[in-house]
Amino acid sequence: MSKCRKLITTTALITVFGAVPALADTLGVGRLALPEEIAAWDIAVMPDGRGLPEGRGNVLDGEDYWIDQCAVCHGDFAEGAGAWPAIVGGRGSLTDDRPEKTVESYWPYLSTVWDYINRSMPFGAAQTLETDEVYAITAYILYSAGLVDDDFELSNENFTEIRLPNEGGFYLDDRAEAEFPEFTQDPCMSDCRDPVEISARATDIDVTPEFPVIRYSYSDGSAPAPAAIEEADEASVQPEEAPAEEAIQTASLDPALVAAGEAAWRQCRTCHQLGDGARNGTGPQLNDIIGQTAAHADGFRYSPAFTEAAEGGLVWNEETLDAFLENPAGLIPRNRMSFRGVRSEDERAALIAYLMSYSN
Repeated sequence: MSKCRKLITTTALITVFGAVPALADTLGVGRLALPEEIAAWDIAVMPDGRGLPEGRGNVLDGEDYWIDQCAVCHGDFAEGAGAWPAIVGGRGSLTDDRPEKTVESYWPYLSTVWDYINRSMPFGAAQTLETDEVYAITAYILYSAGLVDDDFELSNENFTEIRLPNEGGFYLDDRAEAEFPEFTQDPCMSDCRDPVEISARATDIDVTPEFPVIRYSYSDGSAPAPAAIEEADEASVQPEEAPAEEAIQTASLDPALVAAGEAAWRQCRTCHQLGDGARNGTGPQLNDIIGQTAAHADGFRYSPAFTEAAEGGLVWNEETLDAFLENPAGLIPRNRMSFRGVRSEDERAALIAYLMSYSN
């Protein structure tokens, strides 16, 4: 019965849209769609701007809409969150073994961005955004991709002036000539390929999350059995000693304060890295930040606000870090970091101590 209902419903919808008008006469179901009904569903936007409604939205408003509607899935800076995709980044990566397909690296036209947001986002509440909100969110994506400045306003009037980096990266479909002949030959029936061998594992290609491994040993240097680790007295089973260099770094700091800072660091590590092998990600790596001029991390693309602060002589010390952690937008207005700040003075002091433990 459910299949029949589904068939009738589908047929009715097709008939209303006028795709198979004969069904209306044959089955007596549905009718031809009226022009105004077709217009209500015709929300497609073309690369040349056809279909764009009148409206406008700027980067700053777009950031607010983004945090409210988009950041939970796509990250505060459009870098992606969890299993949800990044929206920007990856420029020049399409020839890599693991390309990143984003607005910045892959999508050819801004109309694709606007149309997809307007048609399908936010997830679970599609087509609830106002026209100006779609313009503003699109402007924020362009800003996050480094394609416009933070004072940019996108509208139907300047929409076609924006060019995405990969606009020239597409070509006409030539599969009929280039691929079809290869796949229409007689099939191979034996000895068709070389034997399959495992050439790499997930850990080799860095797709397995890394978790800290705590190794234990007795005072005589021998290793306990796994069950003994759970039952052994804390005095007889101890973690391996930290490297001497790290011990020297933290010698002048309050260990309890550093430990509290490490716990508080959890709210920062989504965007920032510390320690050996730290790399720039959504935010810059923060090794050796004490005594450095703002915007010091090599290879990281800072916002204009951070660059101006660096040119103005802002140096990271305990005082400036405390002010920034308390109110990032207050110390450096219009910077790209959307973190609201740490209200607790004790927590800020702990975070600063933790940063100092990774500074020379």
